[in-house]
Amino acid sequence: MITMFFLILIMVLAILIKSKKYLHMLQQNLYNENNRYIKWILKNKQLFFKIDLLCLFLLGLNAFVFYKDESFFQIVLILVAFLYAIYIVNFYQLLKKDQQKKPLVITARVKRLLVTTTIFYLIPLVFFALSYQNIHSASICVFVFSLFLYANAFVFLFANTINKYTTEKYVYHHFKRLAMKKLHTMNHLKVVGITGSYGKTSSKNILSDILNCKYIACPTPKNLNTPYGLIFTINNHLDKFDEILIAEMGAYQVGEIKELCDLVHPKYGILTKIGTAHLESFGSEENIQKTKFELIESLPLDGVGVLNRDDPKQVTYPLQNSCKILWIGIHEKEVDVRASHLKYSSNGTSFQVTFKGDKKKYTFETKLLGEHNVYNILASLALGREFGISIEKLQQAVRLVRPVEHRLELKRLGNFYQIDDAYNSNPIGASSALQVLGMMKGVKVVVTPGMVELGKKEDAYNETFGEEIAEVADYVLLIGEKKTKPILKGLENKKFDMKNVIVYNDVRDAYVFLRELKTKKEIYALFENDLPDTYNE
Repeated sequence: MITMFFLILIMVLAILIKSKKYLHMLQQNLYNENNRYIKWILKNKQLFFKIDLLCLFLLGLNAFVFYKDESFFQIVLILVAFLYAIYIVNFYQLLKKDQQKKPLVITARVKRLLVTTTIFYLIPLVFFALSYQNIHSASICVFVFSLFLYANAFVFLFANTINKYTTEKYVYHHFKRLAMKKLHTMNHLKVVGITGSYGKTSSKNILSDILNCKYIACPTPKNLNTPYGLIFTINNHLDKFDEILIAEMGAYQVGEIKELCDLVHPKYGILTKIGTAHLESFGSEENIQKTKFELIESLPLDGVGVLNRDDPKQVTYPLQNSCKILWIGIHEKEVDVRASHLKYSSNGTSFQVTFKGDKKKYTFETKLLGEHNVYNILASLALGREFGISIEKLQQAVRLVRPVEHRLELKRLGNFYQIDDAYNSNPIGASSALQVLGMMKGVKVVVTPGMVELGKKEDAYNETFGEEIAEVADYVLLIGEKKTKPILKGLENKKFDMKNVIVYNDVRDAYVFLRELKTKKEIYALFENDLPDTYNE
């Protein structure tokens, strides 16, 4: 019986180590929103080691066959304890290899999830404590406990499902009521909604910086763009003195933007570029287009929507709302606010802006890089003029707009300039980033693991990305051998010098290469995308 107690202690240690991984992935996959966690499990079957399956099999034999032979029974327990010790070491080594970019955050929701999960694991242990004197019953309890250990990923999934319809549902509605009560007391508050496939967070931060030159604006922090995020923002960040709430709105399926609009009722809306981001969860490009326009179609009749005439998916959409629409553009001339003569340098971007009804051209300068950031600024200028801000103040505000972290952020790192565009790359954003890199004078390096979450077209998009890289880069540093094969194919299609292509499995090796690169010219290294922790090579 002492052997059995010792085995249980080892199994508890195995559960603790294993749980950290799966709880982290559950959080990274938005607590299984749209079955993201289930899809992650199916893509990472290698985490289900054969060794713990063998332990489960041996304990099953003990529980239903060997319990009558005490000597053999004890030998099996010792063997399983030894195998679990090896399993713990192997899993711990796997965790050490993980390059975590966003660690597990122990939130109140995580704590509630841990309580529910712990209760599940206690059930076989309680029965074991009640029946440990009966070797047959006790061995069955240990077998069930080992089954829970093996299915740790699904135990968390089951606990999450139970919490979703019990504690989390209650918590959500409680804080939602508080948020709605707070909004009802702020009749003066203007609400701006921002959505799109790409550039939502950048557009939000730019708009906040610009509007704050005259008003007190409160943007949703970081990328909190779900109902939980908006409720959290209202309850914890919105102040009674705030005049404008800028709500970033994200979605993975049809109807989710409408849900957010019903929550905060925006009067103003900005639509950034519509593309193929999260195509896998939306199912089709038409669904993406329809979902993004839920913001504009939710605006009141006296509301104002800002659309991009250079985006075919916005121009061709049959809008079901007669509210005021302001068009922005760079390539199209018939718009309300247009930018032209874009110039990039290590200091940022300069461009000229014309406003409809005003023949004069106004020069704007910003520390930001990229054509997509110019679009974001144009959208903010359109609303800024709608809010009565003078052009002179807008020029000053644009000069002071702060670079957004990991979104074409230009930084000097020792002997090279890093163009950090590591946050969630996409086909349009990647092309824009390469355009910026191409206009820099010096040695050009692209560091990338490729693009993800693009559905069935992912490989095709990455191959095209490789072809575009070949037109710009002097060196290409690919992160992850398997994931970057389509990019490699694209480079070969364009007859790129493959001697200047290096594949690493750790992005830190790319920094070593750049520090050791010998040249008299300036070095500009574009870091395009940084795969989330949910992806394993």
